[in-house]
Amino acid sequence: MSDGMTAAPSAGEDRYIAFDGVTKRYGVSDAPILQGIDLSVGRGEFVSLIGPSGCGKSTMLKLVAGLTGVSEGTLSVDGMTAANAREIVSFIFQDATLLPWRTVEQNVGLPLELERVAKDRRREKVAALLDVVGLTAAKKKYPRELSGGMKMRVSIARALSTRPRVLLMDEPFAALDEMSRDRLNEELLRLQEEQRWTALFVTHSVAEAVFLSSRVLVMAPHPGRIACEFAVELPYPRTAETRRLPEYEALVVEVSKALRGVHSR
Repeated sequence: MSDGMTAAPSAGEDRYIAFDGVTKRYGVSDAPILQGIDLSVGRGEFVSLIGPSGCGKSTMLKLVAGLTGVSEGTLSVDGMTAANAREIVSFIFQDATLLPWRTVEQNVGLPLELERVAKDRRREKVAALLDVVGLTAAKKKYPRELSGGMKMRVSIARALSTRPRVLLMDEPFAALDEMSRDRLNEELLRLQEEQRWTALFVTHSVAEAVFLSSRVLVMAPHPGRIACEFAVELPYPRTAETRRLPEYEALVVEVSKALRGVHSR
């Protein structure tokens, strides 16, 4: 193992998101999707989950979001149960899931409408978010008029509209071309630096996981478990230059090797 890799996730000093012996089954007699997950995520960390399909990556996000409950063990988010922490958590899915009959600004403002934020205040917040993601000029457009990258920017702005403390992302850039994906990776880190949310990010791209993260967790299937983790000690801010650093390239190779090992078991 390299200096950046440990055999299992270590408990951080700040247990902002904490899995303790978490097992998840969808039926009482079913085989577990996840088993014995022990994981601590510190406040403001960016942690990526990578592994074969069916290893429970998306299920872990759903547990944190309170969309489903643990079968065994405990899970806390900022000292609360996941169900009680829903107000501080936002979820970005692979599909931008925009409402086709609403404009960009109306889609971004939807969570604020649901929270009954005053119209003037809502307009101000939406304008600020659209400026942050570079979509001010597109605010009156409908989803059918947007590129894939623009749709994902709308989805990010909408997720950030309620100022979440935890952002969960399930392969949000998988459908984008490499150039758009790289650009949105850099933008995402800039937003995190500004807003300081804690991130759990699911991806099948090793290069993306290494670029974005403070830690990369490699998961194994049957049952889903954390096989190993890698600390990513690359400097911030991360830019296109980061992808050319020898230490970045070396870590991508190392994580890829671990992932191949998981696949071959």
